[in-house]
Amino acid sequence: MPNGVGVLTVAGSSGRLDDARARLFAAKGCVAETMTWFGGPGQNAGPYDIPLKTFLDRAAALRRECDHVVLVGTSFGAEGVLAAAAQDGGVLVDAVVAFAPSSVVWCGIRPDGTATSHWTFRGQARPHVAFSEGHWPDDATPSFLDLYRSSLAQAPERVRDAATIAVERIPHVIAVAGGDDQVWPSTDFAERIARRRTEHGLETVLVADEVAGHRTILPGEPVATGGHVMARGGSEQADRRLGASAWAAFEALLADLGSTPA
Repeated sequence: MPNGVGVLTVAGSSGRLDDARARLFAAKGCVAETMTWFGGPGQNAGPYDIPLKTFLDRAAALRRECDHVVLVGTSFGAEGVLAAAAQDGGVLVDAVVAFAPSSVVWCGIRPDGTATSHWTFRGQARPHVAFSEGHWPDDATPSFLDLYRSSLAQAPERVRDAATIAVERIPHVIAVAGGDDQVWPSTDFAERIARRRTEHGLETVLVADEVAGHRTILPGEPVATGGHVMARGGSEQADRRLGASAWAAFEALLADLGSTPA
């Protein structure tokens, strides 16, 4: 049965279509879709200088059909939908479900090697945290934890403040993170998101598992493959356990949205 909720789900740095996840949301009665946000026709080749309008345009299209709109993203995609929803301020987007999220906007690398922001808004690059020097991993299966932790630690306070995503402007947030994430410190980021929202009198649903990794597996979802070669941490068992908890949180969100006037 249709439930009046539209869901847009986007993947991370793999650039793949998150269609298996979209089908799960559709099976719950949502109007669900997925999209590529880089690497497609008319899009940048990689995750750099991406207009937040990319996500907000799809949110607007869903809003024309649905009472409520939820953006669902993973990793870089989670960073993007959080930043877009924060910019929207609750006009189009009711909730964000952020898997392995970031609390700040990060640096993007153009094909010519120059650094920029992952995201732009109205043609202007969003403030971002740059990568620190000397921490880029050179392992065959690299973990990027040290790079992200050191980059955040070495950024001046004014840069960190400017790059921090204004998550208090999002009505509902579910942050899902694995404590064994080897890509970036997503549990730290999720806790920062929750802390900032608490400071503004808002609740956050924080779903975590200390031994899960970067890629949460929802009930009925296949194990994701492809993307860049890197250490992601976790195990299928732990990642599925985290996914079961995340799915329960999403079902509770659906119930909450159903009791909230559009």
